[in-house]
Amino acid sequence: MTITRRAALAMPSLLAIPALARAQAKWQLASAYPDGNYHTRNLAEFCTDVDQATGSKLQIQLHSNASLLPMPQIKRGVQTGQVQIGEMLLTAYSNEDPFFDADAVPFLVADFAGARKLADLQRPYIEARLARQGLSLLYTVGWTPAGFYTQVPLTSLDVLKGSRFRTFSPLTNRFAALVGANPVLVQQAELAQAFATGIATAMVTSAQTGVDTSAWDYAKVFTPAAFSMTKNAVIISRRALQALPADQQAAVQAMAKKAEDRGWALAEAAQNASVARLAEKGVTIGTVPPNVMAELKKIGDTMTEEWVQRAGEDGRKLVDALRAS
Repeated sequence: MTITRRAALAMPSLLAIPALARAQAKWQLASAYPDGNYHTRNLAEFCTDVDQATGSKLQIQLHSNASLLPMPQIKRGVQTGQVQIGEMLLTAYSNEDPFFDADAVPFLVADFAGARKLADLQRPYIEARLARQGLSLLYTVGWTPAGFYTQVPLTSLDVLKGSRFRTFSPLTNRFAALVGANPVLVQQAELAQAFATGIATAMVTSAQTGVDTSAWDYAKVFTPAAFSMTKNAVIISRRALQALPADQQAAVQAMAKKAEDRGWALAEAAQNASVARLAEKGVTIGTVPPNVMAELKKIGDTMTEEWVQRAGEDGRKLVDALRAS
């Protein structure tokens, strides 16, 4: 076979095409929340940022609203390589390690500043635990403060006593037990159906979740209480991250930091907007009477000490550092 000089000169560029194709990667990202949720909108921007920062050499496809994996399976999906990135509600995985539950301890923080401080203090502990499982933490973003969804105003804790109280973590289970409610585990995507069928009659969660699930169809009263300010964590397979060229690894980390700052700002903006949306749709916005708040904070103190006992020395260090700050 005779190779002409022109063909010989063209061969290096032709051989480069498969190499270029191999250099391009397409990752999958699993999330359990709907497209309109600010966490999901932030993830979408993160994907766009990574695409632009890597010159489209790394593309991330977002699968929202549990369309690829339900919340309980996302962390495992990243560990096994089913997806490269996943977003998880930290407290939903607290059965694995109590440190995933720190931000769900009732009344441990009172506002966004406290929640961000807790996130910063908690991060090295979370990173160490994820590293043992082949995972890395990209960023965390808080939820808006949790309040109570009920059918009547929260004039006393008797309103919750005997209710079928929707829970989503061991700590919300424990709270239900302490107020005399009957805990029922319900994932966010199933909330409307659970209330419609009487499986659940009350719950504590964010105003944003109420908007996401059209709470006006199943609850009459929302009472903001700063009960807790839980966080979502975006995690990544360390193997997938380390397989990237160094410049792309740096781009992913830089865009994650950008997404974290943007996400916390979105959370603050979402708080007033989500409460206003609930009111607009006919949900009564209540207030917690001082005597009820005092009872709730006593429960919070009990649950804080119980959490420290489970979390051990690291837990005590975290709570002491938070209180000192």
